[in-house]
Amino acid sequence: MVDTTLTQVGKNLTEAMRILGDGQSGLEERTEGSIFSRTSIPGPLQAAGQDVATILHLVHSLIHEEEEGKDEPNPHRMQNVGEQGHMALLGHSLAAYISVLDRERLRKLTTRILSDTTQWLCRLFRYEDGSAYFHEDDREGLVKVCRLVINICYEDYASEGYAVLNSKQPVIYQSASSRPGLGQHLCNQLALPLSSLCTVPCNTLFGSQHQMDIALLDKLIKEDMESGKLPLLLIANAGTPGAGHTDKLGRLRDLCDQYKMWLHVEGVNLATLVLDDTTSAVMAATRSDSMTLTPGPWLGLPAVTAVTLYRHEDPALSLAAGLTSSQPVEKLRALPLWLSLQYLGHSGIIQKIRHAAMLSQQLLQHLKSVSSIKTSVEDELNSPVVLVKFSQETSAASSNGSVEAYCAGEKEVLEAFNRWLGKQLAQLVPASGVDVVELEDEGACVRFSPLLTAADLGTQPEDVDNLVKKFLELVPMMTATMSFRQDFIEETRQRSPYLRYIEDLSWPGLGAVRYEPQVEGIDDSRRTKEIKKINAELLKKLQELDTDIIFSPGPEFAKEEDCIFISMVADDVDVSELVETIVTLGRDIEENGRLLENMTEVVRKGIQEAELELLKANDEKLLEEGMLRQLPLVGSVLNWFSPVQTSIKGRTFNLTAGSLDSTEVTYSTKAQSGRPPLKDSYTLSPERLQGQKLFRRSGAGSDSFSESSSVGQAEGPTGIQSSTSICIPEEDTACQCIPEEILDSCQQKQHDQVEDSTLLAERKLEGQEGQTSP
Repeated sequence: MVDTTLTQVGKNLTEAMRILGDGQSGLEERTEGSIFSRTSIPGPLQAAGQDVATILHLVHSLIHEEEEGKDEPNPHRMQNVGEQGHMALLGHSLAAYISVLDRERLRKLTTRILSDTTQWLCRLFRYEDGSAYFHEDDREGLVKVCRLVINICYEDYASEGYAVLNSKQPVIYQSASSRPGLGQHLCNQLALPLSSLCTVPCNTLFGSQHQMDIALLDKLIKEDMESGKLPLLLIANAGTPGAGHTDKLGRLRDLCDQYKMWLHVEGVNLATLVLDDTTSAVMAATRSDSMTLTPGPWLGLPAVTAVTLYRHEDPALSLAAGLTSSQPVEKLRALPLWLSLQYLGHSGIIQKIRHAAMLSQQLLQHLKSVSSIKTSVEDELNSPVVLVKFSQETSAASSNGSVEAYCAGEKEVLEAFNRWLGKQLAQLVPASGVDVVELEDEGACVRFSPLLTAADLGTQPEDVDNLVKKFLELVPMMTATMSFRQDFIEETRQRSPYLRYIEDLSWPGLGAVRYEPQVEGIDDSRRTKEIKKINAELLKKLQELDTDIIFSPGPEFAKEEDCIFISMVADDVDVSELVETIVTLGRDIEENGRLLENMTEVVRKGIQEAELELLKANDEKLLEEGMLRQLPLVGSVLNWFSPVQTSIKGRTFNLTAGSLDSTEVTYSTKAQSGRPPLKDSYTLSPERLQGQKLFRRSGAGSDSFSESSSVGQAEGPTGIQSSTSICIPEEDTACQCIPEEILDSCQQKQHDQVEDSTLLAERKLEGQEGQTSP
């Protein structure tokens, strides 16, 4: 007979997952008050209770509220929970239901669940005669193991407490490649001083740079014992967090036996123990005293506890250390994993681990022959973690630009390039799960670890092929940019003092420049404003050019302000033309600004001169006509009887020459004299073929760059925009290459400004003359 409550729990979970997944309500209509928004949360607890569907919609709105009002999908959405994930989530619901059973039935059920899960895990991971401790924090198992070892090594610890540690200070040894903060967490939880933690360096001369130096460890243990300390526990890695390397566990086991130390092993490579063809280096982990497993990421199981397997025969000490519990409810932590393991089965578990290992081998085989790329793995046949790094040695040999000298901070530049590469790949192929890791020796590397991500993201071989494709598109562009950096620096310095090169080693691109206006006799404050204004306008004009190169103001927290940062470039870019265009546009903006300032000053002086001329003309008119003719009534009568013959003495302001001229010629010919045309401030390059981008070298471009991908910007302005295009050879062009539409716009704007200022001056002069005329 099926328990109806269990059936209802399963149905409620299925409905809840459906509502939270797609937001579809079971209700046909919802009132306005049931639609939750950001403004209505938080709020007071409502007097009337809410139904389940309404509460689930509230949870759904809280989960997806950041996506409201966005057209583009959020890249940080929840992982796709499969059927095995539903079983894990069902386990949490069933644990709450089982906890209300009577004590005897609860004890029997939890004992069965705990013993089954422990037995299955020990058989899967070849850990015979082991016990299991299930914990939420993946570090908690190691903390409890340390307490167990302290109880074993110090007989009076249970009665005397930490006072017994004063006789012999315990020492915990860990590798320098261990995950950060692990040793400090142990000391904090165990109330031990940090002097009880000993970090063992990795090999520096022989062997892997990520493996613990065993000879040095032996020396450190002897020194601690001679100083009266007690070697307590050694933490070894079966897959370091960064590079995925495994320590020499067999030799470490022998060393621990020699000094009667406890050996604890953790790492992602422990997942391969379920495979038949696991390496002997990882197989040695089965001889350890304890190991911590994280089956949740390996199998794609959400909210599943970590497991620490250990060997110890005294249940009293295990109970004192907290590895076992007399409370049946605490044993229900194993229920989600118990359900999930049964759903997957032995073959399903092995298939998931093998699938992740095959993905690593697929990527490694494709990238081994790619130029400018270095791959780093511990074992080329069985390594589940692949590290990829952009290499300068091969890129220098295959580039077309100047590679004789790189900037002084070459290593920092390569680090920036590799960070950019990792961010771009993570955005372009999110299903791959690649990320960027910072290693002490290698620096920034792109890491592919499908054992940690493939089950959650559903990574398939097609995703790996797409990842390789993006590598082949991005790496040649990085190679070209790296080779052109020195050329860009030299071209910029040749155009000093107009253009200044800004050194920013953290920028993943061609470089950064600032246009320096040549203005004398101004203070620093005004000069700073002038630089900011000109470079802002220059950046705007560069962004409007028809080119594949991205111009940006740089990262948010850049060291230098008011700069123009240039992104990655292709191998057919003409660096000289690019720099010359920047200088030409900058000088044009600067000259236009000066023209407006000078024009304003000339007009002001011309108006003052015209006012003086008008006053002088009025005085001459008074002397010539006499006082009586200035009276309103008398003057009209006299002018009627005896008209005065005077010549027109108008004035016109020549804005081009900056002089005040007579209008006699204008009135005699009934037309204004023509103005000389403005002289172009720069020359145009020959017209380019239709569809061809700017800054392309004549005859340059290879087949590999004839078709490029469109790459988005990573968290900031470090992206690349490129489109599918064909490089067409063109005629030699001048260095100063300005698009015609920009030139016409600048000339028209300058011409309009001159006409407006001239017209304004003439109208003012004519208005003043009209006031003085009879």
